[in-house]
Amino acid sequence: MSSDVVSRLASQASGLGRQAAQLNGLIEDLAREGDAQSNGMRELADQIDQVVGATRDIDYAAEAGRARVDEARSAVNRVGEGVGGVVNTLRQVAGAADEITRIALQTRLVAFNASVEAKRAGDAGRGFGVVADAVKDLAAKVEQSSKLIMSTIAQLDTRVGQLAQEITGGEDGSRSEFQRALQATESCVGDIAHASRQNLAICVQTSVRMREMAGQVMATAGTLTGARQDTLEFLAVAESLVELTADTGLATPDTPFIEAVIATAARISALFSQAVQEGQISLEDLFDERYVPIAGTQPQQCMTRYVGFTDRVLPAIQEPLLALSDKVVFCAAVDRNGFLPTHNRKFSKPQGKDPIWNAANCRNRRVFNDRTGLAAGRNQRRFLLQTYRRDMGGNHFVLMKDLSAPILIGERHWGAVRLAYQF
Repeated sequence: MSSDVVSRLASQASGLGRQAAQLNGLIEDLAREGDAQSNGMRELADQIDQVVGATRDIDYAAEAGRARVDEARSAVNRVGEGVGGVVNTLRQVAGAADEITRIALQTRLVAFNASVEAKRAGDAGRGFGVVADAVKDLAAKVEQSSKLIMSTIAQLDTRVGQLAQEITGGEDGSRSEFQRALQATESCVGDIAHASRQNLAICVQTSVRMREMAGQVMATAGTLTGARQDTLEFLAVAESLVELTADTGLATPDTPFIEAVIATAARISALFSQAVQEGQISLEDLFDERYVPIAGTQPQQCMTRYVGFTDRVLPAIQEPLLALSDKVVFCAAVDRNGFLPTHNRKFSKPQGKDPIWNAANCRNRRVFNDRTGLAAGRNQRRFLLQTYRRDMGGNHFVLMKDLSAPILIGERHWGAVRLAYQF
């Protein structure tokens, strides 16, 4: 196979990889957005269910209020009947008082006649005259009291009659102010009950519809996940083609980067092995996997027992690779779990208050355990070429190629060197 053919094949494979990575990233964004929308719809449906519950409570309260108004109306009617009974009783008392007044008048008349007869009898009728005078005075007092009772009863009759009319309404069927207020209250309670039932029906329908939509979005997200898996397989094929063309020994556009990453991995492997032999760091510390979070960092940064060592020895090896080509974006060693202890200086700035700025400028001491990061850190082949979208923070992505070669200390696999460059 001629170098020209290999070069064209490598170029086409690279183009396929670029398109596959871009498509994979777009599908990933859609799937993530679909998941977010589905979660949002489920949360909204849950909130609507809460509204439904509250509306049912309002409906129950309105129905209870209506029942209380009915009870109040019945009680008012009973009070009206009782007041009417009081009016009748007062009128009976007034009648009795009037009868007493007539009897008192008759008694006074009899006493007056008896007094006249006693005077005619002279001394013989003096005692009878005293009795007649006493009866006359008593009759006068009874008459006065009866008139007072009748006057008071007349006032009570008027007031109680007005109260009865206020409670029960007029005899012509007109409603009193109290009755109108009671009717208005009953009407308002009825309106609340009607509105709550309408609101309840709408909320129930909305909740059902929202859950249906959430299910549809979830189904779409599932389809996108399947499509993304297909694009990943397509991407893997394109990456394999690039690796196969590179393995032919003929030069391709990726050859300088492949040679550089393999050589750099060999240098770091030798450096780490020598440091262990010389006691600069123990093998146990070099393979430390206890990632201790650094408080207050966002995105999260971590420390291990070997970070101080890598900060001392790796910059001298990693920084020169940035000058290999103007396409190179970074060169950094990662362990098997994607932890990147020491990054290039331009990506190792102290964190600030803005997480988006931190994500782009403070990439050291972070765990990159995504598909590309883990595959690179755990690769033990001579080299691995991947195509991916690099998250630069703030929803900004860059299409890149990622070359990695394994770092070995003796026969133990520590991680890999990652060399990322743009198309």
